[in-house]
Amino acid sequence: MAQKLELSESPVELKELAITQAGSVVSRALVSKPTGTITLFAFGEGEGLSEHTAPYDALVQVLEGEADIRIGDKEHIVPAGSIILLPANVPHAVNARVSFKMLLTMIRA
Repeated sequence: MAQKLELSESPVELKELAITQAGSVVSRALVSKPTGTITLFAFGEGEGLSEHTAPYDALVQVLEGEADIRIGDKEHIVPAGSIILLPANVPHAVNARVSFKMLLTMIRA
């Protein structure tokens, strides 16, 4: 279940806003507007998001840990500090190699 965060003008430690829980995927909406969303995810080791598509490009920033991200028929190992684009209308899936956190930015306009 996604948790909504009220942002302020004070700095916050991004990767501390979502706590990794074994056996689950935790998400927290940071921004949700008609023009796009920014969502923080925390994945327990071995957890993931099954293959799906989205009608808009999305940018993944891995903040902590490491993930397997499949885009179309290509597999990518994406470590902390890396970004990867999930193109619109291309099937993709995410799996946590180890516990990891990512920021997903989707722009709709």
